[in-house]
Amino acid sequence: MRILTAPNFLAATTGALLLATGTAYALGDDKPAAPSQALIAHTGDVEIDHNAPVITRENILIHAPLHTIWKIQTDVEKWPAWQPNVVSVVKDTPGRLRPGSAFRWTTEGLNIASTVRQVDPGKRLAWGGPAQGITAVHVWTFTPTAHGVLVHTEESWTGAPVEAHQAALQAALDNSLHNWVNNLKHEAETRSGYSITRP
Repeated sequence: MRILTAPNFLAATTGALLLATGTAYALGDDKPAAPSQALIAHTGDVEIDHNAPVITRENILIHAPLHTIWKIQTDVEKWPAWQPNVVSVVKDTPGRLRPGSAFRWTTEGLNIASTVRQVDPGKRLAWGGPAQGITAVHVWTFTPTAHGVLVHTEESWTGAPVEAHQAALQAALDNSLHNWVNNLKHEAETRSGYSITRP
């Protein structure tokens, strides 16, 4: 068992939790498939733990087609190509990811296992899992607008380490989700040929 020093705890826990809540639906093509009965059989939308001591929410408007954004976000094995902190991802469940599918990934020196909880193709993803005593639930929604696709994400962390280090872990999750949505925006807009002049 690996013992973490105080300075390394935050980085390791952050990486573990963000990855323990990994995305879930790898598409074989660029367009979300029509949902099968197995994919829509959930009884309601998966939600974060609204009473958790650490919760982060982020929104970003992405100027790219929905199918491009969905493909990037759900092609978990290719996360390392656009997410700098993700070293590797391996799907344990063959084929398209669906509720109950599992995948493993490595980040910040940690090996993490995630389980998909909900897939509503082109609209909503939810996954979760434990990591070093923290239980994370991560939900993503995708809403087309007149100006692009509004991507909303929210994640909750619970567990003894969160209660013991709430302020530090709140800052870590805030930073991590901020970086994730911005990396997703950059990758999707680059692939779709959208560019803006930055100051």
